[in-house]
Amino acid sequence: MSQFDHYPEKLREVLEIFAENPADRNAMLIEYSDQFEGVPDTIARRPYPKENQVPHCESDSYVFVEPLAGNRLKFYFAVENPFGVSARALSSILASTINGLTAEEIANMPIDTLVPTLFGPNISMGKGQGLLSIAAVVKAIAQRYANRQA
Repeated sequence: MSQFDHYPEKLREVLEIFAENPADRNAMLIEYSDQFEGVPDTIARRPYPKENQVPHCESDSYVFVEPLAGNRLKFYFAVENPFGVSARALSSILASTINGLTAEEIANMPIDTLVPTLFGPNISMGKGQGLLSIAAVVKAIAQRYANRQA
């Protein structure tokens, strides 16, 4: 049994790769950061609403959600800091692994090992808190949608 068994399948696979290859962590994060796609204008336009801003995130990040059929969700992210490589990487990882899952699947996903696994145990407290906040906002949004269906 893997420590990541409670994560959705695609996200679990990414976490396992990061856990097994700590020496390649920086290169993998940069690759995910390079794959980052910002929020399309059809979802949100600048200046982004404050209610979508991630608290405690040094990279001035925002999270948006589009409800899909079957109580599935699609998340979009904006990272306003041009140096926000870590926030872009995490946002890209989340978008590529959880989009299209049900609100319940996302709401039930643990977030406690997400940031340390992806970014390593020596991540600064400020950066770690900001990245964890991105995941926490995603989880909270999913929980609201899951509660609507209950």
